[in-house]
Amino acid sequence: MSALQSWRRAYGALKDTTTVSLANLNSDFKDLDVAIVKATNHVESPPKERHLRKVAAATSIVSPRADVAYCIHALARRIAKTRNWIVALKTLVVIHRLLREGDPTFREEFLTFTQRVRILQLSNFKDDSTPIAWDYSSWVRTYGLFLEERLECFRVLKYDIEAECLSKQGQGPEKGHSRTRELDSQDLLEQLPALQQLLYRLIGCRPEGAANSNYLVQYALALVLKESFKIYCAINDGIINLVDKFFEMPRHEALKALEIYRRAGQQAGSLSDFYENCRGLELARNFQFPILKEPPQTFLSTMEEYVREAPRMVPIKEPLEFPERLLLTYKPEESEEVIEPVSAEVDKPQIEEPAAVSSSTEVVSPPKDEVVDTGDLLVSRTDHFLHVALMHFTQSNDMFTPRD
Repeated sequence: MSALQSWRRAYGALKDTTTVSLANLNSDFKDLDVAIVKATNHVESPPKERHLRKVAAATSIVSPRADVAYCIHALARRIAKTRNWIVALKTLVVIHRLLREGDPTFREEFLTFTQRVRILQLSNFKDDSTPIAWDYSSWVRTYGLFLEERLECFRVLKYDIEAECLSKQGQGPEKGHSRTRELDSQDLLEQLPALQQLLYRLIGCRPEGAANSNYLVQYALALVLKESFKIYCAINDGIINLVDKFFEMPRHEALKALEIYRRAGQQAGSLSDFYENCRGLELARNFQFPILKEPPQTFLSTMEEYVREAPRMVPIKEPLEFPERLLLTYKPEESEEVIEPVSAEVDKPQIEEPAAVSSSTEVVSPPKDEVVDTGDLLVSRTDHFLHVALMHFTQSNDMFTPRD
């Protein structure tokens, strides 16, 4: 086995030397091509910083868009042609570092490119050179899925979670909050599922088998761990905001919010297990893992009770518009000419005594009172649910408590 590994290393080094030589002779972007090949060579170690800086400089805002596009094409070609897990993983690391630390110009061009070519979908990638390489290949595929979900989350949110600066409300030692704390209901119901799906892909990056103790895999895993903190903070702030707005939602929105709340509780436990598995890794020993608290499960019963009693739609601010729209469903002959004259003419011949007329007006008035009473009843029920919710949620509204 050692002889085979030595032969593979020598063969990989020969391929890298040949690729560099061809780039120096034939490429119009030879400096960039050489930097990419050296940053993603067959050596089982993280990419060197000097090569990463050259690639980042070629994708900065001062560089022509043609250079940025060529860099993306070169990385895509590199990852598409290789069947070596080291080269594939180091190429993904370079892409991840550029997305995290590079210029927004690279992310914009990369988003446009990945809409045509899904270079991060590595479902068919497999290094079958050794049985150990199967474990590495599996983690490379999982890492690619996380990076692809990261781009998809950016498309939904329109901003990068990792680049976001947490804003502090007021003054004092309290921790900052992400922008999900200030979103309205519609944006919350759109952004929280995208963040939860990203966290799902992140938790799936747990290495297994031989990949769990590999230094290069741990280097890439450390990048994933760094992003998990802000992702969970954004979800947690969004859940707190969602709970504040939950008892004012109509039923169809409350059902979505309830499912988001349930998934948040499940993911808090899964993320705690993921952190526990990563604590023993060498590159994660200097990390300060946050203390996670699951959302109170007793609060679910109150939310479910409200969903059963919630109104079907949002109250209409202008009540005159609804009857006008309702009349459009009838023919003009029936609504204007038939209904009103007939009702007026038929009632008068049948009712001769004025007392009967007064009694008919008394019959019409109680339904209006009943409608008003029903509205008061709904308000009282909503106040009841909100009161119970606050009692359940008061003790657990700070689920994200990172250590200083």
